Amino acid sequence: MTTLSAPLRVLVVDDEPAILRFLRPSLATQGYVVSEAKDGRSALDAIRAKAADVVVLDLGLPDIDGIEIIRQLRGAGETLPIIVLSSRETEGAKVAALDLGADDYVTKPFGIDELLARIRAAQRHRLQQQGEKAIFRNGDLTADLVRRIITVRGQEVKFSPREYDVLRLLIAHAGKVLTHRFILREVWGGDADVQYLRIYIRALRQKIERDPERPRHILTETGVGYRLALQD
Repeated sequence: MTTLSAPLRVLVVDDEPAILRFLRPSLATQGYVVSEAKDGRSALDAIRAKAADVVVLDLGLPDIDGIEIIRQLRGAGETLPIIVLSSRETEGAKVAALDLGADDYVTKPFGIDELLARIRAAQRHRLQQQGEKAIFRNGDLTADLVRRIITVRGQEVKFSPREYDVLRLLIAHAGKVLTHRFILREVWGGDADVQYLRIYIRALRQKIERDPERPRHILTETGVGYRLALQD
């Protein structure tokens, strides 16, 4: 495991020279150690050799589709963060990647600040999972996961059992995009409609957001799902 003082190793998997030329210095100036793979087989070899802490993965590779790479890695129990960076804009591609275990999805063209923020969030999510802390703190939201007590801006907030289950799932995967299908499966066993989920998300926002119409905690990934944003 990488120590906190060691630089984060980012593996960029992409066969577009222009993307590699752009990302290499952009990531390096932030203190990351950057390595590259131009096809899926090279990427799998590097990951299996434990040569990366975070993967930035294009889906359209010349040999193995990026979706298949995610499937193989998660099927083998690999937990390192995977951020998809792709020109595929369809909701189907995003949902497929995220349902298979990608941590996030950034669409080309993209801004480097957005990608850097997604990398930081993915790494914090992994560290949080490794720490398994009973107390979760994120901005003005605090959750005691043992006593099932949620406080917002210092005040305890009451939730229905189902509302708590949805919030607890978002907290467990804080910083990661969760698809509608994943949430419905985990909370309702798959036996519910997306509109039903939207009602619960609206109720949660009413209770934890300063301005439910401009949420800072529970963010919508349009057509895909929701993400509990990690506060810097």
